[in-house]
Amino acid sequence: MQIETHHIGTKKIAEIISEAILISNVEDALQLMADLYYQETDAIIIGEKNIIPDFFDLKTGIAGEILQKFSNYRMQLFIIGDFDKYPGKSIRDFIYESNKGKLVNFLAAVELAKEKLG
Repeated sequence: MQIETHHIGTKKIAEIISEAILISNVEDALQLMADLYYQETDAIIIGEKNIIPDFFDLKTGIAGEILQKFSNYRMQLFIIGDFDKYPGKSIRDFIYESNKGKLVNFLAAVELAKEKLG
């Protein structure tokens, strides 16, 4: 895993670069968030490929549990990927509603996350 740091205005953003699944459960998400929080990171950019596929099956409850932690700690999260491959109205509605807010966004490219932060 590599972390590329971006500074946009007064915000410090950690872009996670990896080919591996880094978040398989709530504990993985908390550990990543804690590590970056103590480095004074304001936001995390991570690839959809770095999160267990069950996250995108809302019936598992994993997405809700993980995103609740990000909400509790007020850490912005940008998940980058192609979300059209996940079927179902529920996940599409979930992504749509998340993208209306500022805390968790599902975007197609890192550049879009940087624009949203700028």
